[in-house]
Amino acid sequence: MTQSRFIFAAAAGSFALLAGAFAFQHLGGLAPCKMCIWQRYPHAIALALAAVAFFVPGGTLALAGAAAMLVTAGVGGFHVGVEQGWWEGPSTCSSGDISGLSTDALMDQIMSAPLVRCDEIAWSLAGISMAGWNAILSLLLCGFWIAAWRKA
Repeated sequence: MTQSRFIFAAAAGSFALLAGAFAFQHLGGLAPCKMCIWQRYPHAIALALAAVAFFVPGGTLALAGAAAMLVTAGVGGFHVGVEQGWWEGPSTCSSGDISGLSTDALMDQIMSAPLVRCDEIAWSLAGISMAGWNAILSLLLCGFWIAAWRKA
């Protein structure tokens, strides 16, 4: 396969993952949490890199695409850990410790909590959440970007 075909495959994968995320959000009614949104940005960056890479020869943009996929895979992996309770997520994204809070403080925390929590799995397939699928598929897409870099 040529470099441009690897880049096209990687871009198509990012496009498909973004399209799926937006479909779950706008057609399926599953509002994204903060970390879900964070996982989308590197895919958008990868699409922009792919568009430029078709006109600019060399491997630098392919390495940048691979880095973008590693970032979104990393955020996805971290998000899976939050969903599984292996570690805490951002305080604006998941429930904090409520022991020792007064009734008024607890009510304030409840009222200021985000509508969508990062530590709850909204959807899964084969026991893997959307964040987990993003991590897995993004690592695969990273492989396409690296293959494109090697063809440079």
